[in-house]
Amino acid sequence: MSLRAYRLLQEVDVVIGYKTYIKLLDELVSEEQEVIESPMTKEIDRANKVIEIAQTGKSIAIVSSGDPGVYGMAGLILEVVQEEEIDLPVEVVPGITAANAAASSLGAPLMHDYAVVSLSDLLTPWEVIKDRLTKAAQADFIVALYNPKSKQRTEQIEIAQQIFLEHRDGSTPVGIVRKAKRGNERVVITTLAEMLEKDIDMLTTVIIGNSETFTADDLMITPRGYNV
Repeated sequence: MSLRAYRLLQEVDVVIGYKTYIKLLDELVSEEQEVIESPMTKEIDRANKVIEIAQTGKSIAIVSSGDPGVYGMAGLILEVVQEEEIDLPVEVVPGITAANAAASSLGAPLMHDYAVVSLSDLLTPWEVIKDRLTKAAQADFIVALYNPKSKQRTEQIEIAQQIFLEHRDGSTPVGIVRKAKRGNERVVITTLAEMLEKDIDMLTTVIIGNSETFTADDLMITPRGYNV
């Protein structure tokens, strides 16, 4: 996390977030602070709870994993505040999103233009996601896949692979990082053709290289274009 986030989490009166993320803060928050755990898929309830508490005059931090502005809670909080015309100061504190965290463990795969796509269709229609994957593959973007696979959602990552194989060679490097920078991290570098043979779940970030990405010394590298 950023230094600002680290300090702020120790200063606020209340910390609220999805229970999995709250557990990551055990060593950071104190007994004097109120800590509220929230279940998954209750984002709107969580946002309303935050605003309700903030209006009592308490300082409160709502946490997301990675960066709160990347598939996190920042947008929802701001939407609710604007929709209900609430006079409430909101600060979005940046963090390190999964794509950047995973990329640093893989080497330097995001050195050129890249796209980030979530394979979760809970809030975005699957047909829209497929269209975005196709266009990213056609444009030769490096692509970071978030939420690639869950216990109930197994076909999306298979379809994503098929889409990229239509536009990219099977030998294209693919990086798979589980629990990036959270401890017990697992890093695998494979190929587009063989990526589904590796373990992939909701704690995994998958980075598919572009046509120029290569591997060397167990690292994944995308040239920026320098004359080396």
